[in-house]
Formats: sequence, C-alpha cells, structure tokens
Amino acid sequence: MPSLPALRRPLERLNGPATAVRCPYCADSTNRVIDSRLGRDGSEIRRRRECVECGRRFTTRERVEEVFPKIVKRDERREDFRRDKILVAVRKACEKRPVSADALDRLVDRVERSAQELGAKEVSTRTIGERVLAELVELDTLAAARFASVFSNFENAGDYAAFFRDLGKSERSR
Repeated sequence: MPSLPALRRPLERLNGPATAVRCPYCADSTNRVIDSRLGRDGSEIRRRRECVECGRRFTTRERVEEVFPKIVKRDERREDFRRDKILVAVRKACEKRPVSADALDRLVDRVERSAQELGAKEVSTRTIGERVLAELVELDTLAAARFASVFSNFENAGDYAAFFRDLGKSERSR
C-alpha cells in the first residue's frame, strides 16, 4: 500500500496545494472534492468533500473575502465597515412599516456594493448615509423621513417639511 505522502500528491494536483480543510469526523486533512456548486445567492461556493482517511462525506462553504473601505466618522475616527450597523439603522427606520426583511437585506447589499465600487480606501459616513437615504426613498418614503431625521439631525417640523418638499421636487423632475 502506498504511503500517506504518496496519496496526498495526487490530491494536491486535483485540489491545489494541500488544504487546511479537516474532516469533522476524524480530523484528517486529506480529502477530495466530489461536487462544487454556487450557493443560493451566488456569493458562496458549496463543496461536497470526501475524507480519504475515513471515507465519510461533509460539506464546506467558501466565501470570497471582501475588502471594504474604512469608514470615516464625523469626528474623524476610523472604523471598519460594518454591515450590521447599517441593517440596524434601516430596520429601526422601517419599524412598523410594510417593508420585508428581504427588501432590507437587498437594500444593505446595494449599499455595501456601492461602498466597494467606490474603490476608495476610506469613505465618509455622510457618503454611506446619503446612499442609504436614497435607497430608502425608493423603498418607503416615511422610513426615509425617519432615517433622515436622525442622519440630518432634524430639530423641528420645518426640517421635515423641507425634506418632503425636496422629495416632491426630485420626484417631479424625473
């Protein structure tokens, strides 16, 4: 019977360099990919693997590691881009509104993608907030007003009136 290193060499030709994927049953790192498919949303690869050592099968999911810009806060602090912060803010703005969770996820996906597509190493919270506001206007006008009240620090009813007046002007110009 061939030695273990001799068995690994053909696997390396099939799977690339030796992977750090270990079998969840026996912890051995020699396995082969049986099937690869795109995940439901196309952002991950689902691989069906078989352990060479114990023969059991298991599934791994691989995601591309995305590089996001740093977020520059109003006080000039820098933070990592955090999708969950945007999602929390959008959920709060859409509370008790007829907006589905899927619609919110898609909105945050678009904001996330636009931040990446800017190609900048740093993006201001103002840029992100303006993009979120534009997306919310398309989704739900009242939710957009709620978000704008916090984002733009509304202080009185006149600020709301100005928001809706500007919104009306932009809709008429379309």
